[in-house]
Formats: sequence, C-alpha cells, structure tokens
Amino acid sequence: MKNCVIVIPVLNPGNGFIEYVKSLSSEDFKSIIIINDGSSEEKQPIFDECEQIENVRILQHAVNLGKGRALKSAFNYILNETDLCQANGVITVDADGQHTMSDVLMLCRELSGEGNKLILGVRSFDNENVPTPNRLGNTITRKLFNLLYGKHITDTQTGLRGFSLDVLPHLIDLEGERFNYETNVLIAAVRKKLTIEEIPIDTVYINENESSHFRPFQDSFEIYWLLLKNFIKFMGVSITSFLIDISLFQLFVFILRFTFDRRRIVIATVLARAGSSLFNYSMNRSFVFKSKKKWNKTIIGYYLLVIAEGALSAGSVYLLYRLTGFREVLLKVGVDLVIFLISYRIQKLVVFKD
Repeated sequence: MKNCVIVIPVLNPGNGFIEYVKSLSSEDFKSIIIINDGSSEEKQPIFDECEQIENVRILQHAVNLGKGRALKSAFNYILNETDLCQANGVITVDADGQHTMSDVLMLCRELSGEGNKLILGVRSFDNENVPTPNRLGNTITRKLFNLLYGKHITDTQTGLRGFSLDVLPHLIDLEGERFNYETNVLIAAVRKKLTIEEIPIDTVYINENESSHFRPFQDSFEIYWLLLKNFIKFMGVSITSFLIDISLFQLFVFILRFTFDRRRIVIATVLARAGSSLFNYSMNRSFVFKSKKKWNKTIIGYYLLVIAEGALSAGSVYLLYRLTGFREVLLKVGVDLVIFLISYRIQKLVVFKD
C-alpha cells in the first residue's frame, strides 16, 4: 500500500470522473477522499458509485462552499482519523483528470515521511496547448509572488500538491474559501519556511479547461487582493504617516514662529518626523505585519532602517545629480520609490518577522 492520502475536491463532476477515481484506487493508496462541494442532485449517482470503489470516502458539503473550504474540510477529517493521520502525506488532485497517474505517483514517492515539506507539481506554460488566460494569469501571479514574498514559484496555480502530514494543522485555519486559499497556502509555506520542492509534470488542458469552475474576474480579484493587501496596507500607512509629518511640521512651525528661521525649521522637522515615525512604526508592527515580537525587539531595527534609508536616499540623489544633472526633486521621487519597495521587504522579512 502506498502510504499517501489522495484528496479530490469536486463540484458537478463529468462522466470521466468515475474512471479517474478507479484508476487512483487501482494504485492502492491509503485512502481517496472525495469532497462533494455542493454538487447538483443529478450528480449524486456519480458519488454513489464512487463510494463503492475500494478505499474511497465521500465528504459532503450541503451547498457549494468553494475549493478552499473543501480542502480544509478534508485536512481536518484526515487529522481526526486514526488510520489516516499516520500517513506520510496528502496529495491534492483536480477532479477534471488533468493530473496524470504517473505524476501523482511521482509526488507520492517524494512524500517519504520527511516533515515540513510542500511539493508542487509544476506545469510548463510554454506549451501551445496552454490557454492564453491561464498562461497570462500564472505569469502575473508568479512575478507578483516573487516580488512581494521573495520566492520564485514556477506554477502558483497548480492543483497537484503534496503535503507532509505535519503541515496540515497550519493550513486548516488559513484565510480563503475558494481558489485564493491555494495562493494563501503558498504564502504560509514561505512564512513558515517549509521546504518547497517543484516537480515538473505533464501540462494537460482538457477542452480548453472548460470544466474548470474558476471565475475569471471574481476569483482573480480575490487572489490578487490576497497577494497585495499587505502591501496596500503598508502603502496606506506610509501615506498617512506623510500627512501626519506635514501636519505636525506646520503645527510646530506655527508654535515656534517667534524663533529664528533655521532653528524653527530644524526643530519642527525633527519633532514632526519623530511623531510621524512613531505612528508609522506602531501601525506597521500591529496592523500591517502583525508582528508578535515585543516592541523593544523591533524598534531599534526599525529606526536603524529609517536612518539607513535617509542616508541612502541623500547619497543616491546626490550621486545621480552629479552624473545626470537632472532636477533633484525628480531624482528623489525615483530613488525614494525604489527605497520604499526595498523597505517593505526588509520590514516584512527582517524587522517584524516573527
């Protein structure tokens, strides 16, 4: 017996689904768990027949809750079943039959009992049979993921994934009920420093992927929002900090209006920056990155980063001005934009990393 559990979330399966399940059963996996995610009543005979196949178990959702919820239901079920929670791992496959038996077996061999592992069956998007929307969507998601999370993943949307069993408890309470859940799994894998392996698999699209329940606009929006929401929050906090800085500067200039010009400007600048940076630090720590580190373990790193950013900005603008002769303000906008992106990564991966 192959010591892996197969998980198949499915909504309104086609006629070929039964044969696909039978071929999986013939490979003698520990168990095959099918999640009927609210399929129509007319599809019930398909599930009834699948339930008669050896090693197959059916989980039911009374209504369609989404692929993410179906996967979480299966993971929770596995962890609560004594005979299943001793498996080497779990393999998720799509119900449309696009994952070949040889590829599923390849992932099973890699799940040899080693923990802390996520295996991705990655497709090649250079093939002519790949629908243009799939190729474009994966390219955009892959590049965004690499930019924001510092990890190159060839196929962010693959449904063929292998998980060592110890990983499952971390995946059950993740955000996401539909296809965005699979993206969040990748984010969690990077944050928890799982070993992420990629295995090339056959690229199969049946009838231009027409059986897919992926909603191009709504599901794409949810995926990109999941990827970008932290950065959008970071940007919002930065803009708010800038407005606070300007407002405090104006206030202190007014209060100190009877002092010398240079002293008034210097003091107002320092006090305004102190106030705005404390706001920025507090919001980034608690709201953007939700760090569990104590403040005294992050504030020194944060202010060292602020000082380094200021020095880098001033030095870069001066150097570029000497080399190009462009206006300092235009150069500063470009330099500070690059520093802003770098700062997000450093704060995320170093300063506020748990």
